Amino acid sequence: MTVIIDVKGLVKRFGPKVVLRQLDFKVEQGEFVALLGPNGAGKTTFLRILSSLSRPTTGQVMVAGYRLPHHAAAIRRRLGVVSHLPLLYGDLSAEENLRFYGRMYAVDGVENRIHEVLDQVGLILRRKDLVRTFSRGMQQRLAIGRAILHDPEVLLLDEPHTGLDQDACDMLDQALRQVAVRGRTVVMTSHDLTRAEDLASRFDVLTRGTIQSSISAADIPRDGLLAFYRKTLEQSQSNSSRQQREAAL
Repeated sequence: MTVIIDVKGLVKRFGPKVVLRQLDFKVEQGEFVALLGPNGAGKTTFLRILSSLSRPTTGQVMVAGYRLPHHAAAIRRRLGVVSHLPLLYGDLSAEENLRFYGRMYAVDGVENRIHEVLDQVGLILRRKDLVRTFSRGMQQRLAIGRAILHDPEVLLLDEPHTGLDQDACDMLDQALRQVAVRGRTVVMTSHDLTRAEDLASRFDVLTRGTIQSSISAADIPRDGLLAFYRKTLEQSQSNSSRQQREAAL
């Protein structure tokens, strides 16, 4: 299989604070990886680096055969990104927002694609409405439509279910399954382990700045993903406490 994301020895510092510590991460084409971890673990920082929005302090980051930060422009054309900011224009309608991004990415048959995407995210009846009149959940759905509009090779999703109601969450899950069926690569951070378990093919636990454990969907133990996740966090805490004791001797 082709490796689409290849990260080696990634370090990210903010002043004296080290957020990512010698992180290694590899994703093959078509994998759907759920990146799990507690608040403050570095998940959003990591996705910002993968999406070229933040520079690594040290380490190697390759996406779709291009190296960051040197080939950031080439990588951005191959990415779809959903972050905590919707990156939408409030004084434009839903379809005008997608038309703007469609032209930026030179999407073929852009008008048909806009109609298809708006229908996919459940906004076809609101296509003429200004985005500033949308609820938070509706804006999130449109942001997801923006991210998949150009059929990117890699989709990076930072807590995409945040702010969505049950129907919108189900709609998002269906859209993500369609992306996965097309053989696209997805990396998604999530605190919703139930939904992540239903979608992803692999689960990586990021805590204390590095990937502590990884498991495929086929290898999840009988007691479930939550038990695996909790065990990983407990083991990480235990290892950290032991290292602190040894350092104090």
